[in-house]
Amino acid sequence: PDPHSPWQRGTNENTNGLLREYLPKGTDLDSITDRQIQAYAEQMNNRPRKCLGWKTPYEIFFNVVLHLI
Repeated sequence: PDPHSPWQRGTNENTNGLLREYLPKGTDLDSITDRQIQAYAEQMNNRPRKCLGWKTPYEIFFNVVLHLI
């Protein structure tokens, strides 16, 4: 994708928006612990995504089935 063209990076921009649920703009990242970051990553990786056929990134990466839908 071209620089400064967020419409060309849909999945990336969607993920950035989902991360904003946990880390709103202006959040002091120095106050976030490694444990919190790990928890955010786990929640994100276990969230079904439309672009993955409603599978989770975890399911795709490890080739396992967590959901029967």
